[in-house]
Amino acid sequence: MSLDVSPSLLALAERDEVADADFLATVRDSLPYAYRLVDDLTAELAATGAEFADNTVAPSDAERGQLLRALASDSIRGALERHFSVKLAFQNCHRVAVFRPGAERTETYRKFTSPRAQLLNQSPELRDC
Repeated sequence: MSLDVSPSLLALAERDEVADADFLATVRDSLPYAYRLVDDLTAELAATGAEFADNTVAPSDAERGQLLRALASDSIRGALERHFSVKLAFQNCHRVAVFRPGAERTETYRKFTSPRAQLLNQSPELRDC
């Protein structure tokens, strides 16, 4: 299961009344490592003025699972992007990057998300992540 959903939020979902803030709070509480990583990378992006900020430190297995669940879900990923006003890019089980909105049109983003970059970012220790 990706998220720990409260009965009250489930009831709202059944009535099609889920607010982004409620959904995001559930994401934050259910996937704290993934949420915190996006928050930290967003702060780094703002502080440095670089084109993107990314994580290159391999997380624990539990943390890796959170990243996979967060970034494999369109709704979770979209909520994080809207909340933090960033575009997320994901290469493997730990290499997450935040870009500014609209970065999809930049050469830097295209390079980061290219098959070449994906292949170059592989290593034997991450084979089963």
